[in-house]
Formats: sequence, C-alpha cells, structure tokens
Amino acid sequence: QVTFVQSGGGLVQPGGSLRLSCRASTIPNGDFEMGWYRQAPGKQRELVASITTRGQTDYADFVKGRFIISRDNSLSVNLLMNNLHPNDTAVYYCNMQTLSRAYWGQGTQVTVSS
Repeated sequence: QVTFVQSGGGLVQPGGSLRLSCRASTIPNGDFEMGWYRQAPGKQRELVASITTRGQTDYADFVKGRFIISRDNSLSVNLLMNNLHPNDTAVYYCNMQTLSRAYWGQGTQVTVSS
C-alpha cells in the first residue's frame, strides 16, 4: 500500500504562484508514473501533469507554459504553478500510477481569488 504526504496549496491572488509537494511512502514494484490531478466543484477529476521515472513529462493543455512538474527523487514530486487563474481553483491530488492500479493523495485545496 502506498500513501502520500501532500503539502502546499492555499489561497493566492490571480497571477500568483504556488508550489505543491507530494512524498510517497514507498516505491512500488515495476515502472510507475507520478503526477497531479485536480477536481473543481461539480466537475470530473482531470489530469494536470505527470512525470515518469525517466523524467518524461506530460501536461494538460490548460497548464502548458504555466505549471512545471518535477521530481526530487523517486518518492517525491512537485508542481510549481505560475500565473494562476481563478479557474485553476480546485482540489489537487497527488497520484501514482502503476501498471495495475492508481494510488491517490488526500488532496490539497488551491483557491485563486482576489
């Protein structure tokens, strides 16, 4: 079983920046990706960004050029969010995806408002 400790998030004004961090308790057997998803009220959970163990990244179109995903090590993943918009307001979830299943963090609220 993989668990996570998420940190960061909070309230920021439009145009501001926030950094989210996530540390996994263990590394699963086999290959895996880590990433961030978000879910706004009344909407489905959606991929924000992901990164493989080889450092390959993937971003949703709505964050390209604004958000940067990175890994400190095999267990930790970060998301630097720049030029935040009010429609970035959501609960952000850390995710680990293996070949067989997904593991989820507890979620962190990000609110972009003036």
